[in-house]
Amino acid sequence: MAPVPRGGTIAVTGAAGFIGGWVVRLLLDKGYRVRACVRDINDKERTDFLRQMPGFSSGRLTLHSADIDNTGCFDEIFRGCHAVAHVSHVSTYTDHDYIKKVCDHIINSINQSGTVSRVVVTSSVAAVMSEMNLDELVRRPVLYEERYPDELDPRRTAERQGYSMGKIIAEHAFSEAAKQNGFWEAITCCPGDNVGPILAPHQKDRGPWQRHIQEMLLGSYEQTWVYRPWNPVDVRDTAACHVGLLESLEVKNGERYIAWSTELIDVEDVCRGIDRLLPELKFKVTEPVEIHPEKLQAREKKYRAIWAQCDLRNDRMKAVTGVSFRGFDESLMDCVESLIGVAKITPVKRT
Repeated sequence: MAPVPRGGTIAVTGAAGFIGGWVVRLLLDKGYRVRACVRDINDKERTDFLRQMPGFSSGRLTLHSADIDNTGCFDEIFRGCHAVAHVSHVSTYTDHDYIKKVCDHIINSINQSGTVSRVVVTSSVAAVMSEMNLDELVRRPVLYEERYPDELDPRRTAERQGYSMGKIIAEHAFSEAAKQNGFWEAITCCPGDNVGPILAPHQKDRGPWQRHIQEMLLGSYEQTWVYRPWNPVDVRDTAACHVGLLESLEVKNGERYIAWSTELIDVEDVCRGIDRLLPELKFKVTEPVEIHPEKLQAREKKYRAIWAQCDLRNDRMKAVTGVSFRGFDESLMDCVESLIGVAKITPVKRT
């Protein structure tokens, strides 16, 4: 199927979110018409930043209320669109029947549109690498698009790994539906740990990574579970990947592409990096709060060694989109300055 035409109309679900907001902004910057889908257009706290974007005053950007839990909410919005960037999160990831139901009603809206020819579905690297047994990362250390978590591990349940499992359910649901329909195609984007500038104050709490940086600025943050280092990607690069996948001539239905810089950064080094990059803040560097029981603390050295030997790849994404990924320092500095300037966070300072 063809990519979106230049200046075409694209619907973006989850448009008020961290990734979704940047997808909207980049699409507008490239001359597209955008239908921004949010839960409630009357929620000014979450939507006014969209109204301030170029394109809103002219009508090239329009806002639409669409609560993802309401079947049929996208029927009218998708009609006449050339593509959909499906960025929105569901309400819960532990109820997989619910996730499938949501996917089915969005797919029905796409099928009914008669015009949508490409859908980019936002998944996660959790759908690539989230293992119940970390020794599986030793056995299969290359983290690339064809890798999936070990689904045969009996400990991989909706209660423990619902997010990872739910993302894979959505990936398969959209690609299978597109195959059956034959007119449109579904491409998956699997972002890493998104960091970078927020566009509105409410985004400081939406998504874990900028929230973790906010917690660092306020003086208390947690160690990552099983000592996993951050696998960062700048949110602007994630958005550029979405746009690139909408535009690419190379992609095909059912393919997935990873968006990350391939860096590995321990959470304590993220905190230290704030002071290193912005010494003017006189920021008080702190150590993470230990959250592991003693038996897992005893395995810290082993876990860190496992993560260190992982081989992260982004070759395919760069090849089909041409995106050049920013280094983490730029993302961290811009995130901190936006948390201070946009969200009015006051960092703790050295005495």
